[in-house]
Amino acid sequence: MKNFTSTLYVGLLFSLSVFSQSIADYDISLTTIWNATDHTSVPGGAHWSPLVGASHNTANQFVELGVVSPMANGIKDIAETGGTGNFNNEVTAAIGSGFADQYVVGFAVFSGPVGIFTKNNLQVNENFPLITLVSMVAPSPDWFIAVNSVNLRSGNSGINNGWKDTFTIDVFAYDAGTDDGTNYTSPDVISNPRVGVFMLTNAPVNGKRMGTITFTYNSSTLSISKVNLLKNIKTFPNPAKDVISISNIQNIELKNIAIYNILGRLVIELPTEKSASKLDINLTNISKGIYLLKLNAFDGNSLTRKLIVE
Repeated sequence: MKNFTSTLYVGLLFSLSVFSQSIADYDISLTTIWNATDHTSVPGGAHWSPLVGASHNTANQFVELGVVSPMANGIKDIAETGGTGNFNNEVTAAIGSGFADQYVVGFAVFSGPVGIFTKNNLQVNENFPLITLVSMVAPSPDWFIAVNSVNLRSGNSGINNGWKDTFTIDVFAYDAGTDDGTNYTSPDVISNPRVGVFMLTNAPVNGKRMGTITFTYNSSTLSISKVNLLKNIKTFPNPAKDVISISNIQNIELKNIAIYNILGRLVIELPTEKSASKLDINLTNISKGIYLLKLNAFDGNSLTRKLIVE
C-alpha cells in the first residue's frame, strides 16, 4: 500500500505540474444547402447573415435546446434580424469570466440561398476546444443555422497532439423560440411566453440539413507561456500549521488556488482577485499530511508545489 500511494503521489504531482498547452490551426468551411427539393420552398431574397461564433470550454454556453438561457439575447437577435452586437457582448463577457477564448467571424457571400462561409487559420487553444457558429436563415421569423459546442479534441494525444483530424458534419436549422411565425415571411408574432431553442422539423424546412461544415486540420504545436511568472509566486511557510500565504500574485491572471490530497481528491479551492497581492489559506480544517498546492492561471497554465501540513 505504501508503494502504491507513493507512486500515485509522484504521478499526480507530475501530471499537475505540466505547463505545456496545445494550440491547433484549423480552416473552417460551411457550405449551405437551401433548395425546394429538400425543403418545401425557398423565399424570394433568400440569404444568410454573417457567420459568427466563439471558441469556448463549456458545452451549450451560447446555444442550448429547450432552454431559455441567460445568454439567449444574442441568439434572439441573430435569428430575428441577423444582428450580432448582443452575441458579441455575450462572448466578450464569457471571455472575461474564463468560459470562452475568442469571438469568431466567418467570411461569406450572403446574396443567395447557397453560399460558402470560410474561416481560415483559426487558432484554437486546448483549454477552449469547443466551437459554436451561428447564422440567420433570412428571411424568417426567428430561425438560424448552427453548430453547437463541436469539440475539436480527439482524446488521443498520440495523434495531432490530441486534436481531431479533418472531418465534416451536417448543419441544421433551429427556431430561437422568440417568434411564433411558421413561414419564412410570417408577420412578427412575439412568443409569450418565450420558449427554448428547438430544431425545425416541420415545413418549410422539414428537418432537413441546411448545410455541411468541414473542419480542416492544418497543424498543432505545444506552447509554454508565462511559466516564469507562476514560478515567482511565493508560498510560505512550508511546512505549515494553521495558515499558508500565497504572495506575488498581483501581476498574474490567477483563476484559483486548489489543494489536493495525495489521492487526488480536492480538499480546498479558492478563487483569487486580480488586484490581490497576497492570499492567506486557512489550514485548520484539514488533517496533517502531505498535499499538493496547485495554482491555476486563466491562460491554462498551472504550477503545483508540495505542501506539508503539520
